[in-house]
Amino acid sequence: MLCETLGESRGETAARSISAWERLVRRPTPGNESRQSSIALGGGSINIAWQAVDRHAETSHRTHIALRWLGRSGMARLISYSGLRDLTNQFANVLVGLDIGKGDRVAVLTGRIPELYVAALGTMKNRSVFCPLFSNFGPEPIRTRLELGDARVLVTTDRLYLRKIAPLRALLPRLEYVLIVGEDGPAAEIPGTLDLAHLMAAASDRFTIPPTDPEDMAVLHFTSGTTGRPKGAIHVHGAVAAHHASARHALDLTPGDVFWCTADPGWVTGTSYGIIGPLTIGATLVVDQEEFDAERWLHILEEEQVTVWYTAPTAIRMLMRMDPARFRSLDTTALRYIASVGEPLEPAAVHWGEAAFGQPIHDTWWQTETGAIMIANGPGAVVKPGSFGRPLPGVEAAIVHRCRDGGVALETTPDTPGELALRAGWPSMFRGYLAEPGRYNACFRDGWYLTGDLARRDADGDYWFIGRADDVIKSAGHLISPGEVEAVLREHPAVADAAVVGLPDPLLLQMVKAFIVLKEDRSESESVRRDILGHARRRLGAAVAPREITFKADLPKTRSGKLMRRLLKARELGIPEGDRSSLIDDGA
Repeated sequence: MLCETLGESRGETAARSISAWERLVRRPTPGNESRQSSIALGGGSINIAWQAVDRHAETSHRTHIALRWLGRSGMARLISYSGLRDLTNQFANVLVGLDIGKGDRVAVLTGRIPELYVAALGTMKNRSVFCPLFSNFGPEPIRTRLELGDARVLVTTDRLYLRKIAPLRALLPRLEYVLIVGEDGPAAEIPGTLDLAHLMAAASDRFTIPPTDPEDMAVLHFTSGTTGRPKGAIHVHGAVAAHHASARHALDLTPGDVFWCTADPGWVTGTSYGIIGPLTIGATLVVDQEEFDAERWLHILEEEQVTVWYTAPTAIRMLMRMDPARFRSLDTTALRYIASVGEPLEPAAVHWGEAAFGQPIHDTWWQTETGAIMIANGPGAVVKPGSFGRPLPGVEAAIVHRCRDGGVALETTPDTPGELALRAGWPSMFRGYLAEPGRYNACFRDGWYLTGDLARRDADGDYWFIGRADDVIKSAGHLISPGEVEAVLREHPAVADAAVVGLPDPLLLQMVKAFIVLKEDRSESESVRRDILGHARRRLGAAVAPREITFKADLPKTRSGKLMRRLLKARELGIPEGDRSSLIDDGA
């Protein structure tokens, strides 16, 4: 049993809610407008891969490009919906040939190459479980996730295998098969591995998806905790109802869109919206193999005629450092919608979007555990810079306070801080933490999922992020949002990035300390330090502004762009740092 009875009843509630979401998202199928598409395969069966690929391949939409892949070396590859159906059928048959079946975990560690997308969807066709791993993880985080996930199959590249897996193979007795993709041509011959290209060539491109229960596990996402043990969040096939609805209602996607989600599928955004949601709509995915490069990104927006772009505040801030004249020369007339995810989007970034692209950037809020976007500044919304918007249709959100008796009290007074909670039962709600039912059940009270994020709701119903419950600073009786202070610090002309934490203080309880990354043309000096502190005090007041500043070359962030304030705080206090496996910048 993965979850205790409490968790199972929530799963049943979520499954029952799918029918309501299905009515919300039902729409004509491209090329066959008289027939209504349904979330279900028939007989109550729901399979994510059928929704994302096969149902389009059965219509005139079959020739539409599903995947537009851009390689590092300038190589490109176009895969139609019918082509993606055939490739994913072949991969599903490869798994069948290896006796990999329902519920078996298939981990993928490749980077953004076409084989990743084929493996993800082919795995789900077979009712096996897709477990994405980020290619920049070191050997130990990879081993931990393969071990906790009980993976039987790993799809990886020859280069990654030799560097990161081969030294650990003896420590992974449950890992039966390693399927190798050649990074620079045919895969190298490596003992104890199988050549994926050879297996695919021998496999049939016809596959019948078995009946799939909405509650069958589809994806296992590992999310870092404050301890050294990552959590395996379980997501099911019925989640596709929320992926589809949110792709429409939060990202404004239509079948004719060229959509670029910059997140790696090693993170939940890169799976939910880098694979599933847009494909269920029938859009074209742009996939870039390369890591962030400002000029390359602008070239992609222009040359690929991207219409909807979903990216992270970290990337936006890096683009904000560029010469404004560069954007005036950019042809992005096709770009009609920009959205952000990963951490709060400060007001300056919203205004920058209007200046650079002629439109605001729409913030979205969700978590690995929610599986899909829950709250957003959706299309047509009047964007309040700094707010992440309102709940999507079918999502019930609230501000709550935890009670000593184990329940929660709803906060009804506008602009009063509290914990953001969601009424349990939406289709993409995680169904458990793998093998940790107690940890899962602790997330719920009185039928609400408690997110651990502090927020406030204004009189209009818009939500504003304050911070993680363990990040919020209490100083001299004030509840201080680190994000609010960081946004003001970034307004200073010398500041490229900022992070704020609370440190123990005998008088104030906590003292606000800032860590500042200066722009490339600025140098550390006492005068710059004083000027930044003065700017913060003028904008925030002495009670909220930082008391101290430390200049840093980088800040610790995850590969999905989230600022890891707890690491900065741990280093200041000399306490254990916990799980660091998802870091992109050490910031030490």
